Amino acid sequence: MKVCNAKRLQETIDTFAQFGKTENNGVTRLCLSNEDLEVRKYFIQCCEELGMTIKIDDMANIYATLPGKKDIPPIVMGSHMDSVEKGGRFDGVLGVITPLEVVRTLRDFNIELDTPITIVNFTNEEGARFDPAMMSSGVLVGKFDKEKMLQSTDKHGTTFGEALDASGFKGEELNRLKEALAFVELHIEQGPVLESEQKDIGVVEGVLGMVCYEITVNGESNHAGTTPMKHRKDPLFLAAELITQLKNELGTLDEELVYTMGRVNVSPNIHTVIPNQVTFTLESRHQDPKVIQQVEEAIRRLPSQAQGCTVSSQKLWGRDTVVFDSIVTDSIQAASEKLGYSSRRMYSGAGHDAQFIASIVPTAMIFVPSVNGRSHCEEELTSYEDCYKGANVLLQTLLALHDHYTSKEAITSNKQ
Repeated sequence: MKVCNAKRLQETIDTFAQFGKTENNGVTRLCLSNEDLEVRKYFIQCCEELGMTIKIDDMANIYATLPGKKDIPPIVMGSHMDSVEKGGRFDGVLGVITPLEVVRTLRDFNIELDTPITIVNFTNEEGARFDPAMMSSGVLVGKFDKEKMLQSTDKHGTTFGEALDASGFKGEELNRLKEALAFVELHIEQGPVLESEQKDIGVVEGVLGMVCYEITVNGESNHAGTTPMKHRKDPLFLAAELITQLKNELGTLDEELVYTMGRVNVSPNIHTVIPNQVTFTLESRHQDPKVIQQVEEAIRRLPSQAQGCTVSSQKLWGRDTVVFDSIVTDSIQAASEKLGYSSRRMYSGAGHDAQFIASIVPTAMIFVPSVNGRSHCEEELTSYEDCYKGANVLLQTLLALHDHYTSKEAITSNKQ
Protein backbone atom coordinates (compact mmCIF):
# COMPACT_ATOMS: atom_id res chain seq x y z
CA MET A 1 0.00 0.00 0.00
CA LYS A 2 1.35 3.41 -1.00
CA VAL A 3 1.78 6.01 1.74
CA CYS A 4 2.98 9.60 1.86
CA ASN A 5 6.43 10.88 2.83
CA ALA A 6 6.21 11.96 6.48
CA LYS A 7 9.49 13.90 6.52
CA ARG A 8 8.64 15.82 3.36
CA LEU A 9 5.17 16.64 4.66
CA GLN A 10 6.61 18.04 7.89
CA GLU A 11 9.10 20.16 5.96
CA THR A 12 6.33 21.49 3.73
CA ILE A 13 4.16 22.41 6.72
CA ASP A 14 7.09 24.26 8.27
CA THR A 15 7.88 26.08 5.02
CA PHE A 16 4.31 27.28 4.48
CA ALA A 17 4.23 28.46 8.10
CA GLN A 18 6.99 30.99 7.33
CA PHE A 19 4.58 33.08 5.24
CA GLY A 20 3.10 35.47 7.77
CA LYS A 21 4.81 33.85 10.77
CA THR A 22 4.13 35.63 14.07
CA GLU A 23 6.40 36.01 17.11
CA ASN A 24 4.67 33.15 18.93
CA ASN A 25 4.89 30.68 16.03
CA GLY A 26 1.46 31.43 14.70
CA VAL A 27 0.42 32.94 11.37
CA THR A 28 -1.19 36.18 10.25
CA ARG A 29 -2.02 35.79 6.56
CA LEU A 30 -5.09 37.87 5.83
CA CYS A 31 -6.84 37.51 2.50
CA LEU A 32 -4.89 39.13 -0.38
CA SER A 33 -2.36 40.64 2.02
CA ASN A 34 1.31 40.61 1.04
CA GLU A 35 1.75 37.43 3.09
CA ASP A 36 -1.14 35.77 1.29
CA LEU A 37 0.17 36.81 -2.11
CA GLU A 38 3.60 35.37 -1.32
CA VAL A 39 2.27 32.02 -0.13
CA ARG A 40 0.11 31.83 -3.25
CA LYS A 41 3.20 32.28 -5.42
CA TYR A 42 5.02 29.58 -3.51
CA PHE A 43 2.06 27.19 -3.80
CA ILE A 44 1.95 27.74 -7.56
CA GLN A 45 5.70 27.14 -7.79
CA CYS A 46 5.33 23.82 -5.94
CA CYS A 47 2.52 22.73 -8.24
CA GLU A 48 4.28 23.70 -11.45
CA GLU A 49 7.31 21.67 -10.38
CA LEU A 50 4.98 18.65 -10.40
CA GLY A 51 3.78 19.35 -13.92
CA MET A 52 0.44 20.76 -12.80
CA THR A 53 -1.33 23.43 -14.83
CA ILE A 54 -2.54 26.58 -13.07
CA LYS A 55 -5.82 28.40 -13.59
CA ILE A 56 -7.18 31.29 -11.55
CA ASP A 57 -10.77 32.45 -11.59
CA ASP A 58 -12.37 35.87 -11.15
CA MET A 59 -12.48 35.50 -7.34
CA ALA A 60 -8.75 34.63 -7.20
CA ASN A 61 -9.41 30.98 -6.44
CA ILE A 62 -6.40 28.96 -7.61
CA TYR A 63 -6.80 25.59 -9.36
CA ALA A 64 -3.70 23.44 -9.89
CA THR A 65 -4.45 20.39 -12.04
CA LEU A 66 -2.48 17.24 -12.71
CA PRO A 67 -3.75 15.91 -16.07
CA GLY A 68 -5.40 12.51 -16.17
CA LYS A 69 -5.24 9.87 -18.89
CA LYS A 70 -8.88 10.54 -19.79
CA ASP A 71 -10.76 13.71 -20.63
CA ILE A 72 -13.18 13.57 -17.71
CA PRO A 73 -13.95 15.90 -14.79
CA PRO A 74 -11.34 16.01 -12.01
CA ILE A 75 -11.34 14.82 -8.44
CA VAL A 76 -10.74 17.96 -6.41
CA MET A 77 -9.01 18.40 -3.06
CA GLY A 78 -8.28 21.64 -1.24
CA SER A 79 -9.11 24.28 1.32
CA HIS A 80 -7.71 27.78 1.97
CA MET A 81 -4.42 29.48 2.83
CA ASP A 82 -5.68 32.73 4.38
CA SER A 83 -5.79 32.96 8.17
CA VAL A 84 -7.27 35.02 10.94
CA GLU A 85 -5.03 37.55 12.69
CA LYS A 86 -2.56 35.71 14.93
CA GLY A 87 -4.02 32.38 13.90
CA GLY A 88 -2.42 28.97 13.69
CA ARG A 89 -0.14 27.14 11.25
CA PHE A 90 -2.61 24.40 10.35
CA ASP A 91 -6.08 25.90 9.94
CA GLY A 92 -7.02 25.80 6.27
CA VAL A 93 -3.54 25.54 4.83
CA LEU A 94 -3.19 21.89 5.92
CA GLY A 95 -6.02 21.18 3.50
CA VAL A 96 -3.85 22.56 0.68
CA ILE A 97 -0.54 21.09 1.83
CA THR A 98 -1.81 17.52 2.20
CA PRO A 99 -3.19 17.37 -1.37
CA LEU A 100 0.19 18.68 -2.52
CA GLU A 101 1.84 15.79 -0.67
CA VAL A 102 -0.67 13.38 -2.24
CA VAL A 103 0.27 14.53 -5.75
CA ARG A 104 3.96 14.31 -4.87
CA THR A 105 3.37 10.74 -3.69
CA LEU A 106 1.62 9.86 -6.95
CA ARG A 107 4.68 11.18 -8.75
CA ASP A 108 7.03 9.23 -6.45
CA PHE A 109 5.39 5.96 -7.46
CA ASN A 110 4.75 6.94 -11.10
CA ILE A 111 1.01 6.51 -10.61
CA GLU A 112 -1.01 7.93 -13.51
CA LEU A 113 -4.73 8.16 -12.93
CA ASP A 114 -7.52 8.33 -15.46
CA THR A 115 -9.00 11.35 -13.73
CA PRO A 116 -7.35 14.76 -13.55
CA ILE A 117 -6.48 15.75 -9.97
CA THR A 118 -7.09 19.35 -8.95
CA ILE A 119 -5.91 21.16 -5.83
CA VAL A 120 -7.92 24.30 -5.06
CA ASN A 121 -7.10 27.24 -2.81
CA PHE A 122 -10.27 29.18 -2.02
CA THR A 123 -10.00 32.93 -1.47
CA ASN A 124 -11.15 34.60 1.75
CA GLU A 125 -12.48 31.57 3.57
CA GLU A 126 -11.87 33.14 6.97
CA GLY A 127 -13.62 36.43 6.35
CA ALA A 128 -11.05 37.95 8.72
CA ARG A 129 -10.26 40.84 6.39
CA PHE A 130 -13.40 40.99 4.27
CA ASP A 131 -16.87 39.85 5.35
CA PRO A 132 -18.33 37.28 4.91
CA ALA A 133 -16.47 34.05 5.60
CA MET A 134 -16.32 31.51 2.76
CA MET A 135 -16.81 34.40 0.36
CA SER A 136 -15.42 32.95 -2.86
CA SER A 137 -16.81 29.43 -2.57
CA GLY A 138 -20.13 31.12 -1.80
CA VAL A 139 -19.92 33.14 -5.01
CA LEU A 140 -19.11 29.97 -6.98
CA VAL A 141 -22.34 28.27 -5.96
CA GLY A 142 -24.56 31.37 -6.08
CA LYS A 143 -24.83 31.77 -2.30
CA PHE A 144 -23.37 35.29 -2.42
CA ASP A 145 -23.75 38.04 -5.01
CA LYS A 146 -20.38 38.79 -6.56
CA GLU A 147 -20.96 42.52 -6.96
CA LYS A 148 -21.83 42.88 -3.29
CA MET A 149 -18.76 40.88 -2.33
CA LEU A 150 -16.53 43.18 -4.37
CA GLN A 151 -17.77 46.09 -2.25
CA SER A 152 -16.96 44.44 1.08
CA THR A 153 -14.40 46.60 2.92
CA ASP A 154 -11.64 45.90 5.42
CA LYS A 155 -10.98 48.03 8.51
CA HIS A 156 -8.87 50.43 6.43
CA GLY A 157 -11.66 51.05 3.89
CA THR A 158 -10.12 48.98 1.09
CA THR A 159 -12.72 47.00 -0.81
CA PHE A 160 -12.29 43.37 -1.76
CA GLY A 161 -12.56 44.44 -5.38
CA GLU A 162 -9.69 46.90 -4.99
CA ALA A 163 -7.52 44.31 -3.27
CA LEU A 164 -8.38 41.79 -5.97
CA ASP A 165 -7.41 44.19 -8.77
CA ALA A 166 -4.11 44.99 -7.08
CA SER A 167 -3.24 41.39 -6.22
CA GLY A 168 -2.27 40.09 -9.63
CA PHE A 169 -4.50 37.07 -8.97
CA LYS A 170 -7.67 38.23 -10.69
CA GLY A 171 -8.45 35.58 -13.27
CA GLU A 172 -11.34 34.72 -15.56
CA GLU A 173 -14.85 33.64 -14.60
CA LEU A 174 -14.65 30.80 -17.14
CA ASN A 175 -11.96 29.21 -14.92
CA ARG A 176 -14.37 28.68 -12.03
CA LEU A 177 -14.95 25.19 -10.68
CA LYS A 178 -18.09 24.01 -12.44
CA GLU A 179 -17.98 20.23 -12.30
CA ALA A 180 -15.97 17.52 -10.61
CA LEU A 181 -16.38 13.87 -9.76
CA ALA A 182 -15.84 14.59 -6.07
CA PHE A 183 -14.42 17.14 -3.64
CA VAL A 184 -12.55 16.28 -0.43
CA GLU A 185 -11.42 18.87 2.12
CA LEU A 186 -8.99 17.88 4.87
CA HIS A 187 -9.05 20.17 7.90
CA ILE A 188 -8.04 20.28 11.53
CA GLU A 189 -11.02 19.58 13.77
CA GLN A 190 -10.75 22.90 15.66
CA GLY A 191 -12.35 21.14 18.60
CA PRO A 192 -11.49 18.63 21.36
CA VAL A 193 -13.54 15.58 20.38
CA LEU A 194 -11.02 13.51 18.40
CA GLU A 195 -8.24 14.07 20.92
CA SER A 196 -10.45 13.37 23.93
CA GLU A 197 -11.73 10.15 22.37
CA GLN A 198 -8.25 9.22 21.10
CA LYS A 199 -9.40 8.94 17.48
CA ASP A 200 -7.02 9.47 14.57
CA ILE A 201 -9.49 10.59 11.93
CA GLY A 202 -12.82 12.38 11.83
CA VAL A 203 -15.09 11.23 9.02
CA VAL A 204 -17.15 14.37 8.54
CA GLU A 205 -20.70 13.64 7.46
CA GLY A 206 -21.87 17.24 7.24
CA VAL A 207 -21.93 20.74 8.72
CA LEU A 208 -24.30 21.70 11.50
CA GLY A 209 -27.23 24.00 10.89
CA MET A 210 -27.31 27.15 12.97
CA VAL A 211 -29.19 30.32 13.84
CA CYS A 212 -28.00 33.63 15.23
CA TYR A 213 -30.32 36.11 16.98
CA GLU A 214 -29.78 39.52 18.51
CA ILE A 215 -31.92 40.25 21.56
CA THR A 216 -32.47 43.86 22.60
CA VAL A 217 -33.58 45.02 26.04
CA ASN A 218 -34.57 48.70 26.30
CA GLY A 219 -34.79 50.47 29.66
CA GLU A 220 -34.21 53.96 30.95
CA SER A 221 -30.97 55.76 31.80
CA ASN A 222 -30.72 57.64 35.03
CA HIS A 223 -28.21 58.66 37.68
CA ALA A 224 -26.48 55.69 39.31
CA GLY A 225 -26.29 57.36 42.71
CA THR A 226 -29.62 59.13 43.12
CA THR A 227 -32.12 56.67 41.63
CA PRO A 228 -33.61 54.22 44.18
CA MET A 229 -33.55 50.58 43.09
CA LYS A 230 -37.34 50.29 43.07
CA HIS A 231 -37.59 53.17 40.59
CA ARG A 232 -35.08 51.79 38.09
CA LYS A 233 -35.76 50.38 34.64
CA ASP A 234 -32.41 48.64 34.26
CA PRO A 235 -32.07 46.58 31.06
CA LEU A 236 -28.78 45.01 32.13
CA PHE A 237 -30.28 43.29 35.18
CA LEU A 238 -33.11 41.97 33.00
CA ALA A 239 -30.72 40.90 30.24
CA ALA A 240 -28.69 38.93 32.78
CA GLU A 241 -31.86 37.12 33.90
CA LEU A 242 -32.86 36.40 30.30
CA ILE A 243 -29.41 35.00 29.50
CA THR A 244 -29.65 32.70 32.51
CA GLN A 245 -33.18 31.68 31.52
CA LEU A 246 -32.09 30.82 27.99
CA LYS A 247 -29.01 28.94 29.22
CA ASN A 248 -31.12 26.80 31.56
CA GLU A 249 -33.81 26.11 28.98
CA LEU A 250 -31.48 25.31 26.06
CA GLY A 251 -29.42 23.09 28.34
CA THR A 252 -32.36 20.68 28.59
CA LEU A 253 -33.01 20.31 24.85
CA ASP A 254 -30.23 18.01 23.60
CA GLU A 255 -26.71 17.25 24.79
CA GLU A 256 -25.33 17.81 21.27
CA LEU A 257 -26.76 21.34 21.09
CA VAL A 258 -24.19 24.13 21.40
CA TYR A 259 -25.14 27.74 22.09
CA THR A 260 -23.18 30.91 22.70
CA MET A 261 -23.98 34.42 23.90
CA GLY A 262 -20.86 35.85 22.31
CA ARG A 263 -21.53 39.56 22.01
CA VAL A 264 -22.98 41.97 24.57
CA ASN A 265 -23.30 45.72 24.09
CA VAL A 266 -24.32 48.01 26.95
CA SER A 267 -25.30 51.63 26.36
CA PRO A 268 -24.12 54.17 27.33
CA ASN A 269 -21.55 51.93 29.07
CA ILE A 270 -20.66 54.46 31.76
CA HIS A 271 -20.20 53.32 35.34
CA THR A 272 -22.14 56.25 36.80
CA VAL A 273 -25.16 55.83 34.51
CA ILE A 274 -27.90 53.20 34.60
CA PRO A 275 -27.91 51.65 31.10
CA ASN A 276 -30.77 52.39 28.74
CA GLN A 277 -30.15 49.53 26.28
CA VAL A 278 -28.50 46.13 26.24
CA THR A 279 -28.14 43.89 23.20
CA PHE A 280 -26.77 40.36 23.22
CA THR A 281 -26.45 37.66 20.62
CA LEU A 282 -27.48 34.04 20.86
CA GLU A 283 -25.94 31.67 18.33
CA SER A 284 -26.92 28.01 18.37
CA ARG A 285 -25.88 24.97 16.28
CA HIS A 286 -27.27 21.45 15.88
CA GLN A 287 -27.61 18.76 13.25
CA ASP A 288 -31.39 18.35 13.65
CA PRO A 289 -33.52 21.22 12.34
CA LYS A 290 -36.21 20.32 14.89
CA VAL A 291 -33.80 21.14 17.72
CA ILE A 292 -32.91 24.45 16.07
CA GLN A 293 -36.64 25.14 15.86
CA GLN A 294 -36.92 24.54 19.62
CA VAL A 295 -34.18 27.12 20.17
CA GLU A 296 -36.11 29.67 18.13
CA GLU A 297 -39.27 28.86 20.07
CA ALA A 298 -37.43 29.50 23.34
CA ILE A 299 -36.39 32.92 22.05
CA ARG A 300 -39.95 33.70 20.99
CA ARG A 301 -41.18 32.85 24.49
CA LEU A 302 -39.11 35.63 26.05
CA PRO A 303 -41.32 38.31 27.61
CA SER A 304 -41.95 41.43 25.57
CA GLN A 305 -42.07 43.52 28.75
CA ALA A 306 -40.63 43.04 32.21
CA GLN A 307 -39.24 45.14 35.08
CA GLY A 308 -40.20 48.32 33.24
CA CYS A 309 -38.21 47.34 30.16
CA THR A 310 -39.12 46.11 26.69
CA VAL A 311 -37.61 43.06 25.01
CA SER A 312 -37.35 42.32 21.28
CA SER A 313 -35.42 39.84 19.13
CA GLN A 314 -34.16 39.84 15.55
CA LYS A 315 -32.91 36.86 13.55
CA LEU A 316 -29.59 37.93 12.06
CA TRP A 317 -28.98 34.83 9.95
CA GLY A 318 -29.12 31.07 9.82
CA ARG A 319 -28.15 28.06 7.75
CA ASP A 320 -29.54 24.61 7.21
CA THR A 321 -27.58 21.48 8.08
CA VAL A 322 -25.49 20.30 5.13
CA VAL A 323 -25.26 16.53 4.68
CA PHE A 324 -22.23 15.31 2.75
CA ASP A 325 -22.20 12.64 0.04
CA SER A 326 -22.34 9.08 1.37
CA ILE A 327 -20.01 7.67 -1.30
CA VAL A 328 -17.29 10.13 -0.35
CA THR A 329 -17.78 9.72 3.41
CA ASP A 330 -17.79 5.92 3.08
CA SER A 331 -14.57 6.14 1.05
CA ILE A 332 -12.93 8.14 3.84
CA GLN A 333 -14.12 5.61 6.42
CA ALA A 334 -12.83 2.69 4.35
CA ALA A 335 -9.49 4.43 3.81
CA SER A 336 -9.07 4.93 7.56
CA GLU A 337 -9.82 1.26 8.23
CA LYS A 338 -7.47 0.14 5.45
CA LEU A 339 -4.64 2.10 7.07
CA GLY A 340 -5.46 0.81 10.54
CA TYR A 341 -6.40 4.25 11.88
CA SER A 342 -9.18 4.74 14.41
CA SER A 343 -11.97 7.01 13.26
CA ARG A 344 -15.19 8.66 14.32
CA ARG A 345 -18.10 9.86 12.24
CA MET A 346 -19.02 13.41 13.17
CA TYR A 347 -20.50 16.71 12.05
CA SER A 348 -18.57 19.96 11.84
CA GLY A 349 -19.74 22.78 14.06
CA ALA A 350 -17.64 25.28 12.10
CA GLY A 351 -18.34 26.40 8.56
CA HIS A 352 -16.07 25.33 5.69
CA ASP A 353 -15.88 25.86 1.93
CA ALA A 354 -16.95 22.22 1.58
CA GLN A 355 -20.45 23.05 2.80
CA PHE A 356 -20.98 25.29 -0.25
CA ILE A 357 -19.19 23.06 -2.75
CA ALA A 358 -21.42 20.18 -1.60
CA SER A 359 -24.31 21.82 -3.47
CA ILE A 360 -22.60 21.25 -6.84
CA VAL A 361 -20.16 18.36 -6.30
CA PRO A 362 -20.26 15.14 -4.21
CA THR A 363 -18.33 16.27 -1.14
CA ALA A 364 -17.05 15.24 2.29
CA MET A 365 -14.36 16.24 4.76
CA ILE A 366 -11.53 14.61 6.72
CA PHE A 367 -10.74 15.92 10.21
CA VAL A 368 -7.46 15.45 12.06
CA PRO A 369 -7.15 16.13 15.82
CA SER A 370 -6.46 19.54 17.34
CA VAL A 371 -4.32 19.53 20.48
CA ASN A 372 -6.48 20.77 23.39
CA GLY A 373 -9.10 21.67 20.78
CA ARG A 374 -7.35 24.99 20.15
CA SER A 375 -7.67 26.89 16.86
CA HIS A 376 -7.78 30.45 15.55
CA CYS A 377 -4.89 31.21 17.90
CA GLU A 378 -1.11 31.00 17.85
CA GLU A 379 -1.21 27.96 20.16
CA GLU A 380 -3.09 25.95 17.53
CA LEU A 381 -1.38 22.58 17.08
CA THR A 382 -1.86 19.30 15.27
CA SER A 383 0.96 16.78 15.60
CA TYR A 384 3.01 16.01 12.51
CA GLU A 385 2.04 12.36 12.98
CA ASP A 386 -1.66 13.21 12.81
CA CYS A 387 -1.04 15.39 9.75
CA TYR A 388 0.72 12.41 8.16
CA LYS A 389 -2.18 10.10 8.97
CA GLY A 390 -4.59 12.60 7.46
CA ALA A 391 -2.50 12.81 4.28
CA ASN A 392 -2.49 9.02 3.99
CA VAL A 393 -6.26 8.88 4.40
CA LEU A 394 -6.60 11.58 1.74
CA LEU A 395 -4.38 9.59 -0.63
CA GLN A 396 -6.30 6.35 -0.15
CA THR A 397 -9.63 8.18 -0.41
CA LEU A 398 -8.50 9.71 -3.71
CA LEU A 399 -7.52 6.30 -5.09
CA ALA A 400 -10.82 4.76 -3.96
CA LEU A 401 -12.86 7.56 -5.50
CA HIS A 402 -10.86 7.26 -8.69
CA ASP A 403 -11.67 3.55 -8.91
CA HIS A 404 -15.33 4.18 -8.14
CA TYR A 405 -15.91 7.01 -10.59
CA THR A 406 -13.93 5.50 -13.44
CA SER A 407 -15.62 2.12 -13.29
CA LYS A 408 -17.64 1.19 -16.35
CA GLU A 409 -20.89 1.48 -14.39
CA ALA A 410 -20.05 4.93 -13.03
CA ILE A 411 -19.02 6.28 -16.44
CA THR A 412 -22.25 4.98 -17.98
CA SER A 413 -24.29 6.51 -15.17
CA ASN A 414 -22.53 9.88 -15.52
CA LYS A 415 -23.19 10.01 -19.22
CA GLN A 416 -26.88 9.40 -18.64
